[in-house]
Amino acid sequence: MLPPILHRPFLGLVLLASVATAQASPRKVHVVSLGAVRHVAYSAIGDPAGAAAGEKDLKIRSLIVDGVVKETTTGESHDVTDRSFAIRRAIRLNDSLPRDKVAKWVWQRGPWLLVDRQTGHITALHLPDYDPLVSDLVWFRDYAAYCGLTASGKQLYAVVAQVGARKPLLAKKLGNFDAADHATPVCAPSLWQREPLRVTFQVGKTPPTSFDLVGSSAVLVEDSEDEDAASK
Repeated sequence: MLPPILHRPFLGLVLLASVATAQASPRKVHVVSLGAVRHVAYSAIGDPAGAAAGEKDLKIRSLIVDGVVKETTTGESHDVTDRSFAIRRAIRLNDSLPRDKVAKWVWQRGPWLLVDRQTGHITALHLPDYDPLVSDLVWFRDYAAYCGLTASGKQLYAVVAQVGARKPLLAKKLGNFDAADHATPVCAPSLWQREPLRVTFQVGKTPPTSFDLVGSSAVLVEDSEDEDAASK
């Protein structure tokens, strides 16, 4: 039995611990899902992403977090890890001219998003030299391979971007680019090989070019919801 002089402090500690336990709220479970596919009128004119052969409409799906529509997406998603995935945003763009009396809206393909299933966070992916006119992403693990276009619009690059990395894992010149005279599509979809880690690019009808990649460790840091709350 505790000495009488220790009873009161000890009881105080017990009460504080009980209150802290009672006030601690359980971690919220987020629900992230993609809605049903819908077909919308697609405006290929003015969309730098261009249209696939015979494409007249755009297939879109709502990105829903905890029952609330957060974004509209298009195309297939790619699981980067077991808790995060990448998907492309679909944009409803105001195409009205100043003299138009009736608003005109068009659907176009937008940038890529990274979605965390655990926290419900949605982040826009900033891909080096990404240009919708020439860049058709092919995913493998946390890598995105695509043809990139420099800011001058005159040079094509083979690019491999890694989710979470500031600099591209690969950035090699493939050739010059003429916006007025180029093949459609500009580049064939990249081809991945696992062992050794290799990616192959092909511009138009030119011979394919392959690159071996060194350094295959994931750099994506997936924060817990508790860490996010502490940083706010």
